[in-house]
Amino acid sequence: MQLVVARIGRAHGIKGEVTVEVRTDEPELRLGPGAVLATEPAATGPLTIETGRVHSGRLLLRFEGVRDRTAAEALRNTLLIAEVDPEELPEDPEEFYDHQLMDLDVVLADGTVIGRITEITHLPSQDLFIVERPDGSEVMIPFVEEIVSEIDLEEQRAVITPPPGLIDESEAVVASSRDEADEEAGEASAREESGEASARDEAAGEASGEPGKGDA
Repeated sequence: MQLVVARIGRAHGIKGEVTVEVRTDEPELRLGPGAVLATEPAATGPLTIETGRVHSGRLLLRFEGVRDRTAAEALRNTLLIAEVDPEELPEDPEEFYDHQLMDLDVVLADGTVIGRITEITHLPSQDLFIVERPDGSEVMIPFVEEIVSEIDLEEQRAVITPPPGLIDESEAVVASSRDEADEEAGEASAREESGEASARDEAAGEASGEPGKGDA
């Protein structure tokens, strides 16, 4: 089975190195020296990794036969694809390969079906599930612990607890209106308490013969 493990970015320096957007949780295994990777577009590869190093938090790779900046820049936006045994699983039980997650049913905690995972998008900050709903529309679900509460491979489902508006935009409007109403009520309560406090201060001042806080 083939999995996308990285995307080549811009050239770095003049000796053929390129920056890489890593799309695997195991870069040491998938992107180490000697690894031979297929590519998309296919005509660009296969590419064999010659060296790799981390610079300013970014992985830099050099491929065999790529010796200058011009050749490196020609590889920009190329996807690097590794051949993976479909039975192979990540060492960390909390991690998953894309092929394990594809076609999982996405459901709420009460069992309500939201849709089916048809694509997984890897962003620098997080991964996204692209979920096709029963009506054919799509919704994007961030693959973060706060939202995806459970991945059950045996039951072939992902259980989510979405915030208001993630699945149904109208819920976001209702939640926003409710928050505004709560905020206004809180401000009104604060004003009332402030008025009561001022009145108490004035009364205390009159009783003691001293001016209260409400006096100029």
